[in-house]
Amino acid sequence: MFCEETGLEKKTIKGYAHKTGREKDDMKYEFDFEVPSEFGEIGAVLVENEHHKEMFIKTISLDGFPNGTINFNCDSWVHSKKDNPEKRIFFTNKSYLPSETPSGVLKLREKELTLLRGDGTGERKISDRIYDYDVYNDLGDPDKSDDLARPVLGGKENPYPRRGRTGRPRTKKDPLSESRVTLNYVPRDEGFSEVKSLTFSAKTLYSVLHAVLPSLETQFVDPDLGFPYFTAIDSLFNEGLDLPVKIEPTLGNLIPRIIKDVTDTSKGLLRFETPEMVDRDKFAWMRDEEFGRQTLAGLNPYSIQLVKEWPLKSKLDPSVYGSPDSLITKQVVERVIGGFLTLEEALKQKKLFILDYHDLLLPYVNIVREQKGTTLYGSRTLFFLTPTGTLRPVAIELTRPPGNGKPQWSKVLTPCWDATGSWLWKLAKSHVLAHDSGYHQLVSHWLRTHCVTEPYIIATNRQLSAMHPIYRLLHPHFRYTMEINALARSALINAGGIIESAFSPGKYSIQLSSAAYDLQWRFDTQALPADLISRGMAEEDPTAPHGLKLAIEDYPFANDGLVLYDVIKQWVTDYVTHYYPNPTLVESDSELQSWWTEIRTKGHADKKDEPWWPELKTPDDLIGILTTIMWVTSGHHSAVNFGQYTFAGYFPNRPTTARTKLPCEDPTDEEWKSFELRPEDEILSCFPSQLQATKVMAILDVLSNHSVDEEYIGATLEPSFKENPAINAAYEVFEGKLKELEGIIDARNNDSKLKNRTGAGVVPYELLKPSSGPGVTSRGVPNSISI
Repeated sequence: MFCEETGLEKKTIKGYAHKTGREKDDMKYEFDFEVPSEFGEIGAVLVENEHHKEMFIKTISLDGFPNGTINFNCDSWVHSKKDNPEKRIFFTNKSYLPSETPSGVLKLREKELTLLRGDGTGERKISDRIYDYDVYNDLGDPDKSDDLARPVLGGKENPYPRRGRTGRPRTKKDPLSESRVTLNYVPRDEGFSEVKSLTFSAKTLYSVLHAVLPSLETQFVDPDLGFPYFTAIDSLFNEGLDLPVKIEPTLGNLIPRIIKDVTDTSKGLLRFETPEMVDRDKFAWMRDEEFGRQTLAGLNPYSIQLVKEWPLKSKLDPSVYGSPDSLITKQVVERVIGGFLTLEEALKQKKLFILDYHDLLLPYVNIVREQKGTTLYGSRTLFFLTPTGTLRPVAIELTRPPGNGKPQWSKVLTPCWDATGSWLWKLAKSHVLAHDSGYHQLVSHWLRTHCVTEPYIIATNRQLSAMHPIYRLLHPHFRYTMEINALARSALINAGGIIESAFSPGKYSIQLSSAAYDLQWRFDTQALPADLISRGMAEEDPTAPHGLKLAIEDYPFANDGLVLYDVIKQWVTDYVTHYYPNPTLVESDSELQSWWTEIRTKGHADKKDEPWWPELKTPDDLIGILTTIMWVTSGHHSAVNFGQYTFAGYFPNRPTTARTKLPCEDPTDEEWKSFELRPEDEILSCFPSQLQATKVMAILDVLSNHSVDEEYIGATLEPSFKENPAINAAYEVFEGKLKELEGIIDARNNDSKLKNRTGAGVVPYELLKPSSGPGVTSRGVPNSISI
C-alpha cells in the first residue's frame, strides 16, 4: 500500500489473502493488516498472484478506516507470478490529474503506463497487457494461396487507422504481411468473454462463424445457386434449412433464434425469424416511398446529402474514367417533379438530395468485374423532397467507365409506367441498394465506428493513467471493442471472409474502405452536428433546437440523434468542468496532451498532417473531442448496427451484392429476350446467391442482438463516478435526460404528421432509444462497440 496524503512514498504494508468463501460464481479472499496512524490515506495496492493460473479480480475493499471503506474497482486479470514476476498495480477509485497526483503514488502511476506501452518488440502472449500500434497487414493469407494475398492497409498507398500490434511472424511469401492465427491477440483486459455469460455477443458470433457457416457451405452444392422463386426466400422464415452436419445442442441454446429443434441426435434446423419490417409489410421493399424513407430512418442514414451544385459532375480524371458530366439533366428531373417545381426552384428551395457513390466506386468497377459472380457501377440516386416531407426517388444513374476495349457506358433510369421500364427501375434500385449496403457495412459501420475507435483505445491505455479522470470517463465506451475488432479481422473482413464473399466489391472490399478513409474521413466531421452540416443536411441556426436547422425536418435519425448528442455533451461538459475548473489545466495536463498527440500522429498516422484536427488547449476543446468519441461509440454505432436484421434480414430490401449487370447494358438479343420473357428471373439472379444470403442473414441476426448483460448508456454508474458527489449528481441528470429521450421518441413515433416514422406498415424509428431488453429489438444504445 502507498500513501497519498503525505505526498511521500511509504514502505509497503504486506498481507496474504486467504480464500474464505464463495458468493455465487465469485470467490472471496480476505486478509488482516495494520496501518500506522501516520501512514495517511491509501492510494494504491500491489497484487501478486501466487496461483499457477491467472485470476480475475473484480474489486478490492479495505475496511476499518475512520472515513469508511476504501474501494478499488479492478475488473482485471492478474497473471501468475510464475509467468511474470511484476506485481499488478491498482489505484483507488479517486481520480487525479497528473499535476495533482500525490508523490506517494506518482512513481506507480508512471510505472503502470510504462508497462502498458511495452517496448514495441516481440510477439504478444495471451496474458500480456501491452497496447501498441500496427498496420492492417494480417487480413490476407498469401502462404495459403496467392488468391488470398491482400495489400497492407496503413501507409501512403492505402491510408488507414492503426490496429493493435500482435508481433506475430511475417508470412513466408510476403515479408510485409503478418501470419494469421485463429484468435488474434488483444490486451488481456480487452477480452472478457470468459467472465461474461454465454449470451455474450462476441461468443455467439464466434459460434456462428465457426459452426453454422461451415455447415451452410456443405448445404449448397453450388455456391452460386440463386433463389429460383420469391417463395424460396420466404421458406427461409417458414420452413428453414436442414443443416447437413451435426450441431451441438449447446449451440441451439446459444443462438435459439436461428438454430431450431436441436437434440442430441438431430442435425438441427436453420430457420430465421421474420424481420419486423417484413412482418409489418411484406411488400415494403418494393415501394419507392420506402426506398426514400430508409435513407432517413433506415440502416444507413449517413449517406444522404443535399444537392449543392448543378449540373452533377464527377471530379475524377476524364482521360481515365470518361466524361465527368452526369446524364441526369434538367429535362430528366422535371419529367418527375414538374408538377411541383422547376429544377431551378427545387435547387433554390433545397428540395433535391442525392446518394452519390459515383466517384468512390467508379475506379473499382473494372477490377471488381474481373471477379466471378459480381458486378459494379458508379451510381448517383436523386431524390425530391415532397410537400409531405418524404423523399421521392427521381432518377438513378449507373455508370461503367471505359476499359477492356469498351467505351464508357451510362444509363439514367426513372420511375415509369410501362412494364419494361418498371422492371429496369426495380433492377436499378437493387444495384443502388447493393452499393448502399456495401458502403454502410464498410464505411458507415466498420470504418467510422469499429476501425477508427481502436486507436483511441490504444492511446487511452498507453497515455492516460487508470487514475486519470478522462480515462475513467472513456473506459465504459471502449469495453470489448478491441476483442470484437480482432474477431472481425479473423473471419469477417479478412481475405475470403464474410464481407468479401457476400458484398459486391469482393476482394477489394476493405481496400474500398481505405479509399473512403483517404477521401472522406476527418475527425472534425464525426460529431453528429458537424456530420449533418458537412452533408448539407443542416445549417447552423442559433434560434433552432440544438442550434441547427435541418434541411429535412422529419429526419428521424437526426431528430433523435441530436437530442442524444446534446445529452452526452452536457454530461461531458459537467464532468470536464469539474476536473478542469481552471482552463490552463487542460494545456498543462501532460498525459492528456500526449494522448491527443498520439491519437493524431500514431493512431491516425496517415492523416497526422491534416489541418482539420481540433486543437486541445481549453476545456471546450476537450469537451468537443470527448463528445465526438463517445457519440461514435454509442449513438453512431447503435444507429448503424442494431437495425441490421430488421432492415436487411429480408435481403431483397437490402441486397449485399448485385451479381449481374443491368439487362440494358450491351445486351445480346438472347439476353434481352430472356429478360422480357421472365423479368423476375433477372432480379432473382441479380440478388445474392442462396449461400451468400443465408450466411449474411445468420451474421446479421447475431450482430443485431443485445446480450442479457448489455451495458447501455446511462444505465451503470461507474464506481469512480459514484464516490465523487459532484460527478454522481451530474450522472443522475445524465440518466434522467436519457429517460426523457425515450418519451420523446415514443411521442414522435405516435405523431401521424411525421410520415418518415409513422404510417401503414412502417417500422417505428427506435434505434436511438437508450434502453432495450435482450435480443433483436431495433433499439438500445450500448456504451461501447461490443458487437
